[in-house]
Amino acid sequence: MSLVVGAIVEGVVTGITHFGAFVQLANGETGLVHISEVADTYVKDINEHLQKKDKVRVKILSVDGNGKIGLSIKKATTNPSRGHHNRAPRVSFEDKLNKFLKDSDERLQDLRRNTESKRGGKGSSFKANM
Repeated sequence: MSLVVGAIVEGVVTGITHFGAFVQLANGETGLVHISEVADTYVKDINEHLQKKDKVRVKILSVDGNGKIGLSIKKATTNPSRGHHNRAPRVSFEDKLNKFLKDSDERLQDLRRNTESKRGGKGSSFKANM
């Protein structure tokens, strides 16, 4: 079985180091999954994500002339949102500004109602007692 860059294959973790994990592929060859290619998030300790003898799916990133094989676990996972930003429809600056002004006016009105109901109550009797 020849290794094709971009192919997704299965393998078994045979060794773990501070910089990555060695994975033995089905054809018997061993490649390296660099620590940055283990997960989409920052990986401080690779042992929290992988253990020896774990079966993993990896994507072949590179095969050089010296027999070194670069692998990736995070690029082998099929995540439909990867590469596509599922964002809300774009809202213009004017629309955002109008919404902000409306919300701000509503908050000011609520604040005024609350402070007006408190005026003349406890505040005036407190000053009279001093």
